[in-house]
Amino acid sequence: MEAGIVDLGGGYHARPISLAEYRAACARLEGQIFGGNSLYAFDPPTREAPPLGDAWTWGVYRGDELIGWHHAHARDERTVYMADTGLLPAHQGQGLYTRLLPHLLAAFRAAGFTLVQSHHRATNNAVLVPKLRAGFFLQGLNAYEGGLNAALTLSLDDTYRDAMHVRSGFQRAQGETARRLGVPDVAAPPSPQAPALPLPPGVDPGTDLGGGYSLHRVSPELYREVYGQLEPFAYSTVSFDWAGSPAAAAPRGPLWAWLIAHQGTVAGWQASRAWDSRTAYMVNTALLPAHRGRGVYRRLLPLVMAALHGEGYPLIRSHHHLTNNAVLVPKLRAGFRLQGMQVDEHGVLAVLIHSADEVYRAYMDVRSGLRQPSGEVARRLGLPEGG
Repeated sequence: MEAGIVDLGGGYHARPISLAEYRAACARLEGQIFGGNSLYAFDPPTREAPPLGDAWTWGVYRGDELIGWHHAHARDERTVYMADTGLLPAHQGQGLYTRLLPHLLAAFRAAGFTLVQSHHRATNNAVLVPKLRAGFFLQGLNAYEGGLNAALTLSLDDTYRDAMHVRSGFQRAQGETARRLGVPDVAAPPSPQAPALPLPPGVDPGTDLGGGYSLHRVSPELYREVYGQLEPFAYSTVSFDWAGSPAAAAPRGPLWAWLIAHQGTVAGWQASRAWDSRTAYMVNTALLPAHRGRGVYRRLLPLVMAALHGEGYPLIRSHHHLTNNAVLVPKLRAGFRLQGMQVDEHGVLAVLIHSADEVYRAYMDVRSGLRQPSGEVARRLGLPEGG
C-alpha cells in the first residue's frame, strides 16, 4: 500500500485525511453513527473555539468508501487527546477499532507524547474493553453534555504507569516511581511461597474449568478456614491498616463461597454476599500468584454470576482497583458496566454492576447517554419515547 496507509484487513484501511475532510465527513455521517445517543442540545455558541493546535486525523475506508474516522489533538506538551472515533453501524463489531488502535498509539509515541487520554460513555464496553486491553487505565468519571463519561489514560512512560498503579493502591511505590512521587522507597517483603493446601475432603465434585482447574461450592465456614491460611500469599496491594478489630457486626445476609482448585490443590477462592434485596456483591476473588494469567478468572466468572442471579438477585455488584485491567476486562466482557468510583481502605476502586434484567441494562445505557429512552425503559422512567 501507499506510504501512510494502514491495512486493517478484510478490505479495510486507514489513511491520514485533512481536518477539512474530517469535518465534512462528520457533517455527512455523524447522524448515522451517533444518532441513537442522547446529547444535550446547546444553543449556538457566541464565542469562537480556541485554536486547535497540532491535530491528527485518519479516515477509515472500505475500498474507496469512507466509513469512519479518528481525530486527535494535542492538549499540552505531554498529552494527546483522542477526541473522536466513529464507524458507520454496518462496519461496527468487526474488530476495526481494536486493529486501528495500535497504529494510532504508535503515531502518538513517535510524535513524542507521554500520555494519551480519551473519554467514552461509561457503559460503552465495545470501546472500553479494547482500550483497557491496550493498556489504558480508568482514571475518573465525569457528567457532561453527552451523559456519563469514563476518563481513560494510557502512559507511554513505564514509570508513570507504575505511579498510576500506586495511586490506585494496586501496588507499592518503589525505586524511580517512589522518587518521582516523593514518597519513601520501601522495598516489598519477598513473596513467600504459598503452601500446597489440598482441597479439603468432602467438598462437592465441582465444575471443570479446563486446564486442570475446577470450581467447588463450599460452606462459608470452610471458605473462611482456607482464606485464613492462604490470604497472606494472595495479595500484594496496599490497604489502609485500621489497627484494630471492627466494633460493629459484619453485614447480615447469606454468603456464598467457592474454592478454586488445580489438580486437587487450592488455587484460589471466590466469596459473595447479599448487598441489598436486589443485589449480590462479589466480595472477594483471588488466585494465588502461580495460577494467574491462565484465563481461570474469565472461565469461572459466568458460573459464579449464574449462581448469584439464580439466588434471585437481578444485580451483581463488584469493586476493583482502577488499574486492575486483568479483572476489569473480563468483567466488562461478561456484561458488567462501570457505574461509579469510590475511595476506601483498599484505594481508588471502580464500581461495576451486572444486570440479568435486559430492561435495566438498557436503562444503564440511557443514564450514561449511550442511547435514548424508548420502549419499556421510557415507560419505567415515566418518559415519552425518544425524550
